Amino acid sequence: MSTKSQISIKSTLVTALNNKTITNHQHQVYLVLLSIPKGKVTTYKEIAHKINCNSAQAIGQALRRNPFAPEVPCHRVVRTDLTLGGFSGSTGNETVLRKMKLLQSEGVKFQDTKVEDEWSQAKVLEDCVWTF
Repeated sequence: MSTKSQISIKSTLVTALNNKTITNHQHQVYLVLLSIPKGKVTTYKEIAHKINCNSAQAIGQALRRNPFAPEVPCHRVVRTDLTLGGFSGSTGNETVLRKMKLLQSEGVKFQDTKVEDEWSQAKVLEDCVWTF
């Protein structure tokens, strides 16, 4: 993402915060998401730690409500065990498969798993994990 695009998205986030269409918590989470590069993922717990939040679940709720996707890349967040978890507020296989394909298109690599139709159990390779 270009610097100009990042500035535009950050401006959009500030406007949304000022208009009270997102909460301060959501604003903090979405700003952190903008720092995760393509080809990398982070965890709900890592984001919680970054913004001094005690709840990885609260991070998940903010991501579930993300009105700025995919520009604010909530798809780049996975569980602590590096499995995909949910996507777009769902843990169903079809939506999680979309998350996996989106991450693969950005260069994220997965362990070779033999779990048929259980996309939420697919694991990201550790060298694709981004920490703050």
